[in-house]
Amino acid sequence: MFPSTSPEAGRESWPAGPHPGPAAAATRGNPPAPRTGPATTDGERRERGGPRRARRSGEPARRSEDEIDEPEEEVVPPVEVHRQLALTIAGFAALLGVGLVLGAQTSGPGHRLPFAFIIFGVQLLFVLAWTIAMRPPAMLVVAGISAVVAALADIAAVQTDVAGLAPLGYLAAGGFLAAVLGQLVRRVDRVRVTDSLGATLLIVVGVVAFGTLIVLSRIPAGTQAITVCLTASGVALTVARLTDAVLPWPRLAPQVPRGAAGVVAGAMVGTLTSALLGSYLVAPFTPTRAAVIGLVAAVTAVLSDLAVGYAEAGRLMAGEPPTMWVARHMQGPLGGFALAAPAAYAMCMLFL
Repeated sequence: MFPSTSPEAGRESWPAGPHPGPAAAATRGNPPAPRTGPATTDGERRERGGPRRARRSGEPARRSEDEIDEPEEEVVPPVEVHRQLALTIAGFAALLGVGLVLGAQTSGPGHRLPFAFIIFGVQLLFVLAWTIAMRPPAMLVVAGISAVVAALADIAAVQTDVAGLAPLGYLAAGGFLAAVLGQLVRRVDRVRVTDSLGATLLIVVGVVAFGTLIVLSRIPAGTQAITVCLTASGVALTVARLTDAVLPWPRLAPQVPRGAAGVVAGAMVGTLTSALLGSYLVAPFTPTRAAVIGLVAAVTAVLSDLAVGYAEAGRLMAGEPPTMWVARHMQGPLGGFALAAPAAYAMCMLFL
């Protein structure tokens, strides 16, 4: 006979959920005890557990409000603008511009030497001021080579059959290589040569740039172009410095004692002066052409003067001792006229 109950009656029914894993099977015999106490908050849990563990970097997981506050940035006080010094630099820029313009008027066919002597004197001032201010390695060697390059550039500008810039370019390249080789002779100066390549290049190219005025005086309408461009540059530099003495605002940088009002006013007044000169000069000059070439020369001169101020501020912030104040303050106007000279030559070739 068959039993009255089925053999499957004593077994558990098939579970509806998934088959429990090995971890669940291991804990099936000891179920966790139910929680009987009140629920705890995060603050109570942190107090019971003691101080929180620090991260691997050594900082706690959370910081208090006082620690989250960032430190205030250090405010750099602006450099004081010396009124008497700005007036002195303005007077030097005006005298330098008048000397170059009057020297250009003495130039004529067969009479280039007086203008060449004036240019050579300005080149020597440029070499002394920029060498003392920039202080490249082997200063005496760089200054001597630059003076020789300046004399050779003036001779080449006067004596060449065809007026051009090719001889001046060759002299600039040769002078730069000679100055670098002179710095490599001494072991003490050899370490700083790579850091001073820019300073050496500026000194050598600057003295050669003045020689372009002699080349420009040999070109038709070149003397008039020199008059317009150098007058605009001189007026721009003078007005910019005079404005800094009265209203150095807004300050371009706290470490540079220059104002944006002087830079803008100098460029505008220099352009206006060149336009007025163009109305009195003969063809091919017109007020429009004179204003264009005067604008380029004035802006070039003013920005060069401003860049010298930024370079000096950078050297002082780097911890270098200040240089001789005469050379430091002559550097700006000399650099402005040095860059305005090739700009005048380029504008004369393009517009006249």
